[in-house]
Amino acid sequence: MKKLRFFFLCLFVSGLVSAQELPFRMEELTAPDYVRAVEKSSKTCILPLGVFEKHGPHLPLGTDLYTAREYALRAAEKEYTVVFPWYYFSQINEARHQPGTIAYSPELIWKVLQETLDELARKKKKKIIIVNGHGGNSAFLNYFGMAQLSKRRAYSLYWFQPQTDPEVVKKAEELTMHDKLDAHAGNKESSVMKAIVPNRVFLDRAGWQSGADQERLKNLSNVYTGIWWYAKYPNHYGGDGTKANAEAGELLINSTVSQLIKLIQAVKKDEVTPALQKQFYDESENPLKTKQ
Repeated sequence: MKKLRFFFLCLFVSGLVSAQELPFRMEELTAPDYVRAVEKSSKTCILPLGVFEKHGPHLPLGTDLYTAREYALRAAEKEYTVVFPWYYFSQINEARHQPGTIAYSPELIWKVLQETLDELARKKKKKIIIVNGHGGNSAFLNYFGMAQLSKRRAYSLYWFQPQTDPEVVKKAEELTMHDKLDAHAGNKESSVMKAIVPNRVFLDRAGWQSGADQERLKNLSNVYTGIWWYAKYPNHYGGDGTKANAEAGELLINSTVSQLIKLIQAVKKDEVTPALQKQFYDESENPLKTKQ
């Protein structure tokens, strides 16, 4: 009788354990849970990229970290995938003159990102989605993505690039204001942060510095120079965040998250990208045999 009771107790406890929700935050998974998470996620994961940089006088240094991971976590709650912890090894040389900026060398940010992807692939994450919260990473990520073709990879890399919905922006601006610049720490970004971490947003400080374009390179045209951002926004603040609010931020966040959910679903089903990569790598090893 005691053995029978023990048997049913084990079944009950086992049922409770199996019924527990599997965490999607990677840092919360146990090693056995990770094995289950690989299967449940269809071998996908999200790498949210941010940085430590000034965001005007009113937003926290980790603004891009907060936003990238918030998008990822909200999406993973609806469509299961594993979300990597806060990742801040990003390109931010343009803000090295500002307090709190952590600017790693170009060589290091490249190597850390590549080795992180390689390690995720080694742990059976075969489809990796980058969610980037930092505009200063754009050129870097474009080139990094193309450079993946330089050798055979054990994974497919996808960079989430959400579209701005004019109707959502209009509704958000009706709740706040129209910010004609809104380049960095302006109306939209400040509203998003009010929705995520309201206690770390200090709108009363948003007017302490100018977020106007200083136009210090207007003497030049049809040219690119690396000092362009500093020439425009030396305060590392572009726009006006004084009228931001959380309700507008929620509208903007939800628009982005809904697009990310659809992307996760599409990536899970995607067989074209891995197949094309394999074909490309095979042909690259024997280019003279590539059909002409």
